[in-house]
Amino acid sequence: MKNFRKLWTHALWLGVLLLVSPSLQAQEEADHTFSLTGSLLSRGELRYGGLPVKESNAAHQNQKRSNFITERARLTLDFAQKGLEAKIVAQHSGIWGQSSQGAFNIYEAWAQLKSKNGLFAKIGRQELAYDDERIIGSNDWAMAASSHDVLKLGYEGHQQKFHVMLAYNQNPENVNGGNYYTGGAQPYKTMETAWYHFDLKNIPLGASLLFMNIGMQGGSEIDPVTKYQQLVGGFLSFKPSHWLFEASYYRQMGKYVEMKFNDEEMSTTPIPIKAWMASVKVGYSPSSHYRINAGYDYLSGDENFATPGGGDIGLIRHDKMRGFTTVYGSHHQFYGAMDFFYVSAYRNGFSPGLQNLYVGGTWTPNDALSFDASYHFLATTAHLRNADKPLGHEIDVTASYALTKESKITLGYSFMGGTKTMEVLKHTSDKHKLHWAWLMVSISPSTFMTKW
Repeated sequence: MKNFRKLWTHALWLGVLLLVSPSLQAQEEADHTFSLTGSLLSRGELRYGGLPVKESNAAHQNQKRSNFITERARLTLDFAQKGLEAKIVAQHSGIWGQSSQGAFNIYEAWAQLKSKNGLFAKIGRQELAYDDERIIGSNDWAMAASSHDVLKLGYEGHQQKFHVMLAYNQNPENVNGGNYYTGGAQPYKTMETAWYHFDLKNIPLGASLLFMNIGMQGGSEIDPVTKYQQLVGGFLSFKPSHWLFEASYYRQMGKYVEMKFNDEEMSTTPIPIKAWMASVKVGYSPSSHYRINAGYDYLSGDENFATPGGGDIGLIRHDKMRGFTTVYGSHHQFYGAMDFFYVSAYRNGFSPGLQNLYVGGTWTPNDALSFDASYHFLATTAHLRNADKPLGHEIDVTASYALTKESKITLGYSFMGGTKTMEVLKHTSDKHKLHWAWLMVSISPSTFMTKW
């Protein structure tokens, strides 16, 4: 595997050198564009339940509600000319009134060279979003969102796209030794990804293939262990006339090593991964004002999943890890808006899996106003030792109105009628009924643009 990664790395840098020459030649005759834009996103939330209650907060789980306002501000600088583009996005995210003043970071900082024949090289911190964003996405609902430090090479043209990405993560605190990696913007130590997509010319059919090799570290700083896990699968989209058909299938394999929490005793023996997921979605739009859709998601879970009291969920040792991990996707747009699943994880990665059967629709009476509603029936895929599979029913409703071309206001409400299993797995209120309401304002003005 190490020799393969070295060979891949050399091939990637060779591709960069091949791209640089034609790109720089194109710059001499290029027009130049510079833009400065800003965006502000504020969301107030009222929660009665929603998201798991941690064991340390179990004594407070019967509080009636929690209220807070989160906010994100971005400033984007973009420079472009023929064959070259560079972008920097500064971001601040936080909660109104917090003592730490939130988090300020450079969300994106990249440069891209592009040749006339469709080849390109893009290096730096950047968003990654592919297909329906189930596996790799920007995760824009979260105020901090998701970006990656990667080298990306690719080709786009003739109804085909091929991208290759390479990442290596490190923390500056680990200069001495420099091997153990934890607590970074993305959890992996190394990541190599290849994505291929093609569209048929005369048929509204598109298909993608995805391969990922992810190096994850476990153990402790004194005795770090790096093991590699692979994800392979595909996404299919077919859009004839008023219809939409989407399907995806992915498998995970490789090895997993448990992370060490505080001073607890744990094993660094690698656990084989054998997990999979499948999804299907059907949509129909009788007119531009209406759309209905239905679908089903199945994500495999660990066998003989234990549900003891006291917050020890998932601590049972398995000979194989069968719980599918949705890796770096935009999790909020799947599995119910209350984000009980695949946003907050179970301990040490063990999971009972998930079944998500849903139906919903969108009504757009005009260009400014839209309404969306969906229903989810949720259940585990694994047989639980002392609980049933059904988790509950969730209803999500949203309304959105464009105040101006650059501003929009959105209102949402979600309700979950959970089962006893939901209470045990996620430490929810013993009343099982969970409510969540939110109001969001987004403003994205185009501040300044010039060409020369």
